[in-house]
Amino acid sequence: MNRPERIDQPDVERLMLDLGTRARAAATELALAPTEQKNSALRAMAAALRRSEATILEANALDVADVKAAGQASSFVDRLTLTPERIEGIAKGLEDIAALADPVGAVIAAWERPNGLKFERVRVPIGVIGIIYESRPNVTADAGGLTLKSGNAAILRTGSDAQRSATAIHECLVAGLREAGLPEAAITLVPTTDRAAVGHMLAGLNGAIDVIVPRGGKGLVGRVQQEARVPVFAHLEGICHTFIDREADLDIAVPLVINGKLRRTGVCGATECLLVDRKVAGTHLAPLVKALLDAGCEVRGDAETQKADARVKAAQPDDYGREFLDAIIAAKVVDGIDEAIAHIARYGSQHTDSIITKNDATAEQFLQRVDSAIVLHNASTQFADGGEFGFGAEIGIATGRLHARGPVGVEQLTTFKYKVRGTGQTRPK
Repeated sequence: MNRPERIDQPDVERLMLDLGTRARAAATELALAPTEQKNSALRAMAAALRRSEATILEANALDVADVKAAGQASSFVDRLTLTPERIEGIAKGLEDIAALADPVGAVIAAWERPNGLKFERVRVPIGVIGIIYESRPNVTADAGGLTLKSGNAAILRTGSDAQRSATAIHECLVAGLREAGLPEAAITLVPTTDRAAVGHMLAGLNGAIDVIVPRGGKGLVGRVQQEARVPVFAHLEGICHTFIDREADLDIAVPLVINGKLRRTGVCGATECLLVDRKVAGTHLAPLVKALLDAGCEVRGDAETQKADARVKAAQPDDYGREFLDAIIAAKVVDGIDEAIAHIARYGSQHTDSIITKNDATAEQFLQRVDSAIVLHNASTQFADGGEFGFGAEIGIATGRLHARGPVGVEQLTTFKYKVRGTGQTRPK
């Protein structure tokens, strides 16, 4: 299975504009599609994925071999790699989306004015969602499934490293759409690896795209945020912190820190910095650092953290506020919750931050004051995932303040309109 070839610039433009036109037409149809028709498509997609497991794994093996030959980091290879278990997880995710309540048409609020006019605020699809993502084949199905359930059309553009894998998965999505009688353009995968396609998507395809969602590294997200002429749901980096409060239970703290950092180091919810209250540095710091080091994680710490274990490397100034996406963590001793919150405000990315403590009042203070999309108490930062929130899946984590924040699921992929019903009312002069 070969990757699509690059094509001439004028042809890329024509191709992308045509994709936009067909996606817009599909979005119009999807906005009115019955819930059961959408759910039938999702279930058929899941079945097609299971039937096509061997084909998908074969395509993925070629992609993985290429990135390994190119010397990509192990975390990059892990994000790209598919296994039978991961394919089953993708299929199950589509079935979970099918099981969710349909947000389209839901009445958010209703009221009546003194003049008898009746108002309803009702959820409606956004329209056409452009998703630009790197080497994460699962996003193909997650994004396609979520946009379909929320009544939107999707234009997907994956990185060249994952093109074969994404194409194999996309074929299963199209099979599900076809079986349910929905337009195949409802979920479109850009069929070229030419980077010019991204520029055309960021320009909006002559008004066809309503919002862009980037999933990838800092370079990709930064480019999207700088160049997009349409709204963007995005986070630039996942610089996540775990703070060990002076009233933290060490037996809880150790497994949470290990899981937060090492469960999967290449995901945006991985803990990148460990903060420990000075009051318990003498009892908690050494066991935490030892557990990380023994598990194969490099620790870069301040002077006090280095004293806790001779294997700790000296942290450089840029290690704080850095997304390692690898088995590396920065660590620092802080003077209580105020300094921890100040550190997170300075170095964090408003993504996901956690406090470990037995004191509920301290935890509530942290949850209230830390200005991140997701804040946790006594839980791993790796719960920054739409599936774990009960959303079925997610397109990404949004850290902005407008429209969507946190995991972007079916509800976040809708907007609303007002339905107003009267009995002949006119507005007085």
